[in-house]
Amino acid sequence: MSYGFEPGRIYNRRSDIHARFGGQQQGGIITPSQHSLVIIITGEEGLEHGYADRYRADGVFEYFGEGQVGDMRLRAGNRAIAEHSADGKGLLLFRRTPEGLRFESEMVCEGYHLERARDRTDAEREAIVFELRSLEAVAEKVEAEPAVPSALTLEDLRRLAFSAATESSQAPSQGMRNVYQRSRDVRVYVLARANGKCEGCSAPAPFLRSDGTPYLEPHHLRRLSDGGPDHPAHVIALCPNCHRRVHAGADGEAYNAKLDASMVTIEP
Repeated sequence: MSYGFEPGRIYNRRSDIHARFGGQQQGGIITPSQHSLVIIITGEEGLEHGYADRYRADGVFEYFGEGQVGDMRLRAGNRAIAEHSADGKGLLLFRRTPEGLRFESEMVCEGYHLERARDRTDAEREAIVFELRSLEAVAEKVEAEPAVPSALTLEDLRRLAFSAATESSQAPSQGMRNVYQRSRDVRVYVLARANGKCEGCSAPAPFLRSDGTPYLEPHHLRRLSDGGPDHPAHVIALCPNCHRRVHAGADGEAYNAKLDASMVTIEP
């Protein structure tokens, strides 16, 4: 589950979202000020304005940004979606139903494109359409790939990882490396940076992967779920024990805060 939400389950916006996280009580994009989280809501009301969110054949969910009149701008909630990974924030997708809000999945913003659409006054305008993928699908695919390409230096890997951290906020998204590639770039650099030792407890990796590289797990310090691109300064390589301690330990929250503070020396 992501932030305690179960895919397919129906939730009440007021009691299950706003009572817990706060944030805007109107509109389809919620950006709680006290939590590292962006919540988006999809539904059929967009049809009234000449557009509708949709899934593509390749699994990408195309989500129209906010702004009912005139060209959409990359600001406020729209900017929060585009930059959620670089900001270390989770991105949760809910679908409005007659019974309430059904949780779909935690997502990762791969990028966005611009397209012509009608606004609330029926005037043609430029709309921002975000391209989102399921975080679970991204994490599974990237985890199955080789950990470190030996042909690149650590500095080369660092450059690619920092580039990956900012690409989703650039426009347009045509020609941009997709979310799998960007997630892989961050993961590969963080594991190479650790050089076979847990960046939490400093113990050697407990075993080797099938490709001969030390087994460590990237952990995203600024959000509750792991996977998908993030800023290298917000991702740390942990042994399985330290990783489980963060997510399941009684002192998990405090330990995560300690690890986060240590990043100033790990990734200056």
